[in-house]
Amino acid sequence: MASPTLVDARGHRCPVPTLRLRRALESAPPGGQILLIADDPMARIDVPHFASSAGATVDSITDGDSGSISFLVTKKAP
Repeated sequence: MASPTLVDARGHRCPVPTLRLRRALESAPPGGQILLIADDPMARIDVPHFASSAGATVDSITDGDSGSISFLVTKKAP
């Protein structure tokens, strides 16, 4: 499987991380993965909600250094 596409949204407030995730999912192939890194605490709520509404799945949420949060998101395969 290919490496996830990295989307670094650190330093941006919601809805920017979610908008960048949406753009990445639109260009990802079915089954493709996106690794979104954000540091806005609201992303912990917004990203899973958006992914669910977009038919994607959040495979993991990991707390990182300096308050960052990493989301591994998979685009739904047909």
